[in-house]
Amino acid sequence: MTLTLKLDGTDYDEGSPAHLGKVAQMLASASDAIQESEARFLQLVKGVKDYALYTLDASGNVASWNSGAESIEGYRAEEILGRHVSLFYKAADVQSGQVQKILDAAASSGRAEDEGWRVRKDSSVFWASVVLSSIQDPTGRLLGFAKIVRDLTERRSLEDQLQQAQKMDAIGSLAAGVAHDFNNLLSIILSYSELLASGLKEGDPMRADLQEIRNAGLLAATLTRRLLAFGHQQVPKPKVLDLCRIVGGMERMLRRIIGEDVELIANFEPECGKIRVDPGQMEQVILNLVVNARDAMPDGGTLTIEAASVVLDAEFASEHVGVREGPHVLLSVKDTGIGMDEATRSRMFEPFFTSKELGKGTGLGLATVFGIVKQSGGTIWVASAPAKGTTIEVYLPLVETDEPASAPPPALGADALHGSETILLVEDDESVRILTRSILRKYGYNVLDARSGGDAFLLCEQYTGPIDLLLADVVMPRMSGRQLTERLLLVRPQMKVLYMSGYTDDAVMRHGIFYSGVAFIQKPITPEPLARKVRQALDSPRAG
Repeated sequence: MTLTLKLDGTDYDEGSPAHLGKVAQMLASASDAIQESEARFLQLVKGVKDYALYTLDASGNVASWNSGAESIEGYRAEEILGRHVSLFYKAADVQSGQVQKILDAAASSGRAEDEGWRVRKDSSVFWASVVLSSIQDPTGRLLGFAKIVRDLTERRSLEDQLQQAQKMDAIGSLAAGVAHDFNNLLSIILSYSELLASGLKEGDPMRADLQEIRNAGLLAATLTRRLLAFGHQQVPKPKVLDLCRIVGGMERMLRRIIGEDVELIANFEPECGKIRVDPGQMEQVILNLVVNARDAMPDGGTLTIEAASVVLDAEFASEHVGVREGPHVLLSVKDTGIGMDEATRSRMFEPFFTSKELGKGTGLGLATVFGIVKQSGGTIWVASAPAKGTTIEVYLPLVETDEPASAPPPALGADALHGSETILLVEDDESVRILTRSILRKYGYNVLDARSGGDAFLLCEQYTGPIDLLLADVVMPRMSGRQLTERLLLVRPQMKVLYMSGYTDDAVMRHGIFYSGVAFIQKPITPEPLARKVRQALDSPRAG
C-alpha cells in the first residue's frame, strides 16, 4: 500500500523521488531562512552601540563581540575574542572569586545580575550594570553565556553628588544650630567680662584676667562665624564686584603668605566678570583656598590662580548636581601638592575634618569656603588624586548690572550712644534677655522685655506710652521675629525695628529680612556694638 502525501497542494507518493526531492527543497529553504534570520539578528546586535552585547563560552571566554562592547570596554573584537571575562574586573574582585560567582549563579539559575566597577582597556574604570544569561542545549547542557553590559558611570556620579549634597546640607544644619546656641553663651561671656572690666580701675590685675577671657571669647566667636558660613546661615553683605580685581588686589599679600618655596602663577584679565558677593567673604574664600594649597606642598611647588568668564552649558549642568547653565565667573586654584584619595576628597568640606597633623588646622577653612560659595549661589568642584595635586574650581553666577552703592551710617562717638527711648526687647533665651536688658538700661534706655511673641502683645496692650524700638530675636518658638514685627506694626506703626540672631534662618531670609534694609545685629552681642546698632536704628528713618 502506497501512502500519498500532499505538499504545497501537490500529491506525492511517500518515498518517491519526487517526494524526496520536494522534502529536500523545503529543508534547504528552511535552512536558508534560519541562516538569514541569524544573519539579521547578528547584524542587529553588532549595530547596537549603547550596550555591550557579547557571548561567552562555558568557561567564560569571550566568543562574540559587538560594536557597543568595543565602545564601552575599549577592545576591538580581534583583541578580545578567546580571552577570559575576568579581564574586565579589578584584580581584587578576581582574587575574591567574584567573577566565578556570577558565572556559577547564571549557570545554576539561568540568569544573574550585578553592578560594580569594571576596567577598560586603557585601565580607566566605569560603573557597569551587568545581566548574564546562560545558553543551554535541549538536554540542559551549558553551552555558554549571553552578556549585556550598560555603562552607568554618569548616573552613578550624579547619585554620589546628590548624596554628598544631602550630607553636607545635614551637617550644615547641625553646625549652624550648634553655632546659634554657642553664640548665646558667647554673648554672656563677652559682655559680662567687658562690663566687669569697665568697672575696675586702670592697672587693676583683674582687668588683664578679664581681657584674657574676652580674647578667648572673641576667638570662639570667629569659629562660630565659620560654622555659620558653612551652614549657609551667616548674614552676608553682598555687593556687585569684579572677581579679577578682588584677586588682583590680594596678589601681593598671597605671595607673602605662600612663602618663597612655592611659585605663584596668577592668570586673569584686568576684568573678568562681576559677581554679587560679600567682599570680606570672597577674600576669605580665596585666602583659605590658597593656604590649603600651600599646606599641600610641604616641599614647595607651583600654585596657579585663574579667574575667567565661562558659560556653563546644559550638558555640564546635567552632569553636576546643583549647577545652573548660563554665564558664570570661574575661580580656579591649582596646586602640585600631595593630592587626595577619594575618601579624603569626599569629606574635605566637612567641618572639623582635617588631614593635617594634630594642632595644625581646625578643619573649618574649607568648610567655610563651601558655605560661602553655596550661600552666594555658586558651586564648587574638586579634582584630585594622590601625588597628582589638587584643582578646586569655584563657579559664581555672572551679574550683568552694577548696584548703586549705599552710604555708610554716620559714625557715632561714645557719648552719642546713650538714649532715653523705650525699647521692647523680645528674646526667648532668658540669660541673653537679662544681659541685653542690663546693657540697654546701662545706656539709659527704658526697656520692656518679653520672652515670646504672645508676651510682647500683652506688653503692647498694657503699656500706654510710646514704644520707639522693637529689638527681637529672628528665630523664636511659635512666632518668628518677622511675624511678630508684622503684627505689632499694625498697632504701633511708628515703631522702629532691629533684629538680632545667632544665625539666620533660611525661611526667614527668603521673606526678605536681611535684604530689605532692615537693621540687624549678629550675635554674640557685646555692649558697645549693641548700643551703636540701637542708636543707628532709632535715628534712621523708618523703612516703608
